[in-house]
Amino acid sequence: SNPTSRARVQQQAMIDKLDHLQRLGINTVFFQVKPDGTALWPSKILPWSDLMTGKIGENPGYDPLQFMLDEAHKRGMKVHAWFNPYRVSVNTKPGTIRELNSTLSQQPASVYVQHRDWIRTSGDRFVLDPGIPEVQDWITSIVAEVVSRYPVDGVQFDDYFYTESPGSRLNDNETYRKYGGAFASKADWRRNNTQQLIAKVSHTIKSIKPEVEFGVSPAGVWRNRSHDPLGSDTRGAAAYDESYADTRRWVEQGLLDYIAPQIYWPFSRSAARYDVLAKWWADVVKPTRTRLYIGIAFYKVGEPSKIEPDWMINGGVPELKKQLDLNDAVPEISGTILFREDYLNKPQT
Repeated sequence: SNPTSRARVQQQAMIDKLDHLQRLGINTVFFQVKPDGTALWPSKILPWSDLMTGKIGENPGYDPLQFMLDEAHKRGMKVHAWFNPYRVSVNTKPGTIRELNSTLSQQPASVYVQHRDWIRTSGDRFVLDPGIPEVQDWITSIVAEVVSRYPVDGVQFDDYFYTESPGSRLNDNETYRKYGGAFASKADWRRNNTQQLIAKVSHTIKSIKPEVEFGVSPAGVWRNRSHDPLGSDTRGAAAYDESYADTRRWVEQGLLDYIAPQIYWPFSRSAARYDVLAKWWADVVKPTRTRLYIGIAFYKVGEPSKIEPDWMINGGVPELKKQLDLNDAVPEISGTILFREDYLNKPQT
């Protein structure tokens, strides 16, 4: 199809989605502008995302971020630009490597070819090494580009910090040797690296446009009480220990305008109860100025699950209602974020 008609189809799809959201009373959308090492705006730092055209670096014929901002603001809705800070690609297949290498002749080329020394494999993806100070500055410059050029209402990072899988660890031994001398352990050094990025991004946003909100949507569990008396009464994967993200500390230090923990479990999931976690986070934000929004698992509603059968009982509606009611009842919870928009169009929701 020709690029003009493709752009028109994409724009109409966005308009239809926003109209639907407006009818449902949704007041904020989180628009993923940096899903990997590419951009959904004409960036001077990143090549174009292949999501619009099927090819990295190819101009879609319009500016998706500007279009989303114009249309959402017209409808009285806010837009938070959602970034995946460290991810460079969604896999490490030969075809992906070829495509990343092919950007060498483009302006701008992928970070994969511009700064090969920053790239690691982790969780079967190419990622940036969070321990390299230049990486932190580079990611910060990307956020700064968006905040200075666009009327975004907020910036959000999701839960992808150190994203290892058992068979695909991030090899940062050399980086640790170079920069980790002052730390008691590699884990402490890694937590400091994510902390540094959050601090740099926070201060940069505030220096450009103080009114733009900065938030993070981390895994729902900070730490389990079995590891730390300050942790929650849970047995879940902990952001502090597995992603090296000390999310509770970021809240206490005032680096975030809001935190949106992903509490993607039902009330009856004993290892990570929805109510236990929501109340734990409410206590964390209480003495601070950080707002708390809860990310809920809209994608699980109506989905069969042996370990979480509540998502199937009466189509999962009672479970969803219980979660929304709790959010309304707890004064420290300022709102709910549904993950994700696509599931509004599924028969079960």
